[in-house]
Amino acid sequence: MPSPVVSPPTTSPPATSSRRVASSFVLGLACRRCSRAGEMDLAYVCRACFGPLEVVYDYARIAATIDRESIGSRPPGIWRYRELLPLHDLPTKGLTVGSTPLVCADRLAPTLGLDRLWIKDDTRNPSLSFKDRPVAIAAARAHAWQLAALACASTGNLAGATALAAAVLGMPAYVFVPADLEPAKLHQAVAFGATVVPLQGTYDDVNRVCIELADETGWGFVNINLRPFYAEGSRTLAFEIAEQLGWRSPDVVVAPIASGALFTKLGRGFDELAAVGLIERKAIRFVGGQAEGCAPVANAFDHGTEAVTPVKEPDTFVRSLAIGSPADGAHAVRLAMASGGSVEAVSDIETARAIRAVAGLEGIYPETAGGVTLAAAAAARRRGVIHDGDEVVALLTGNGLKTPDAVNLGQTGRRVRPGEPGLAAALPASFGPVATWLEGGT
Repeated sequence: MPSPVVSPPTTSPPATSSRRVASSFVLGLACRRCSRAGEMDLAYVCRACFGPLEVVYDYARIAATIDRESIGSRPPGIWRYRELLPLHDLPTKGLTVGSTPLVCADRLAPTLGLDRLWIKDDTRNPSLSFKDRPVAIAAARAHAWQLAALACASTGNLAGATALAAAVLGMPAYVFVPADLEPAKLHQAVAFGATVVPLQGTYDDVNRVCIELADETGWGFVNINLRPFYAEGSRTLAFEIAEQLGWRSPDVVVAPIASGALFTKLGRGFDELAAVGLIERKAIRFVGGQAEGCAPVANAFDHGTEAVTPVKEPDTFVRSLAIGSPADGAHAVRLAMASGGSVEAVSDIETARAIRAVAGLEGIYPETAGGVTLAAAAAARRRGVIHDGDEVVALLTGNGLKTPDAVNLGQTGRRVRPGEPGLAAALPASFGPVATWLEGGT
C-alpha cells in the first residue's frame, strides 16, 4: 500500500520581488474564452470579454527538460513538479504540501459496487484539506509581490489553508465566510491568527463583497485576484496520482464539485502530463459529485446543457460545496460530458453513510465533501458510467474533524448494543453493570 513520503522540503534562492513572473516555462496568461493574452499580474478576468484567465505554459520546453527520474529524485511536495507550476523561484518559506498517500481501498470498493478503488487521501495536508495546494502557489506569488495581506472568500477549508499559509509567511490574513459556517472551520482559521469576518448571506454573497474588496484594498485574495495562480495548484493532484500509479492514469477519477475549479484542473493536469511525455495519453472518465441541496452543475448535466442555473438558497449540510453560482460550472459540465463521465447529485443522508463507511472500513475520516465524492462514485456505477473492472481514483479533499456533526446524520439516536458501532448509554463505573451490558442486558 502506498504511504506518505517524509523528507525535508527543498530550499532555493528567494523569490523575486518583481510583480512579473519570469519563469522560462510560462508563456503568460490567456483568456479561456477568447484566447486573448493577459498580463502576468493581479489580473483574473479578460479585459476584452471578462472570461477567466489561465496560465499558459511552453510545453515543448518542459518536455525537453522534465523526466520521471528527476521528479522522483526530488523532495516530497508539490514543488517536485516545479516545471509545471507558475513560479520562477521555489519559495523558501512554507510547509510541505502534497505527496499525500494513494490508498488501496479494497474493503470499501465492493460496498460502492466497484472492483478497484484507490483513495487519494488529501486529508493529510497541513491544514487538513487539499486547499493547501492552490493556496501554496497563490501565497508564494503574494509574498513575492510583497502584497499587504493574504485574504479569501471561503466555505470553510480555504479559510484554514489561507490563514495557515499567511502565518508561515508572516503576512496578515483576512478570511470572509458565511455566518452559518461550521464552527470547527472558523476555529482553525482563528488559531492560525487570521481575522475572520462572518457575513450574513450565502457564499456567493460573500464572494461578491470580496471582489469589491480586492479592487479597493489591493490585498491578495487567493481565489479572486490571485485565482489564475491559485487554480494551478489543484493540477498537482493529477500529477501525484499518475506518479503514484507508476506514471499512468486510471480509468475513472471522482472528485467533488464546488466552484468546479478542482474538477476541471484535474482534467487539464492529466492532459499536460501526456503533452510533456510523462504518461501515455489515455481516455479518463471524470465523475463529479455535488450535494443534492446545491447541485447546479449536476442539474445542468442531467439536462444535457452547459448552461448552469444558479441555486440561490443552498439547502445542505455540505457547506464546503454550497456554491450556488460556480465560476467553472459550465467547464465542469463540458469535461464530464466530453469524457463520458457524469455529475451526480447526492443526498445528505447518502453523504453521511459514505463517511461512516470509509471511516469504518479504511480508517480514513473525511469531511462532507468526501462523503459526497464516494456516494457519487456509487451513483456513477449505478448509472453505468463506471464499468466492471475499472480502476477508480476517488479524491477525499478534507478531514472529518472539520465537520464532526455530519457523521451522525441519519442515525436513530438509539444507544448501541455490544459489538455495534456507535455510542453506548452511560453506565455506572463498576464491573457489574458493564458485565450485564456486555451479556446483552440494559
